Amino acid sequence: MRIPKKIRISGVVLAMVVAVLFFVNALGVFDDKPYRAVPHGNHYHYVPIDRDMSVPLDAFPTVPPRPGERILPNGQIVRENPPEN
Repeated sequence: MRIPKKIRISGVVLAMVVAVLFFVNALGVFDDKPYRAVPHGNHYHYVPIDRDMSVPLDAFPTVPPRPGERILPNGQIVRENPPEN
């Protein structure tokens, strides 16, 4: 039994859309974290999106920030300001 041409084309288009979504997700487009995990040898450094490129990767922490903390562009972890009422 042959599959109709419209169904084959729809299947190929659907597979391409899924592949593009996987690729875009791997790039971190849907990620809402203010930092990224960057592999460095056998460990990761957690680097903010607004990283200062003049600061070496070794200056950034190897553990993610805890809730209520953030990583500054220079690699320092600080507490976030609590929301004011």
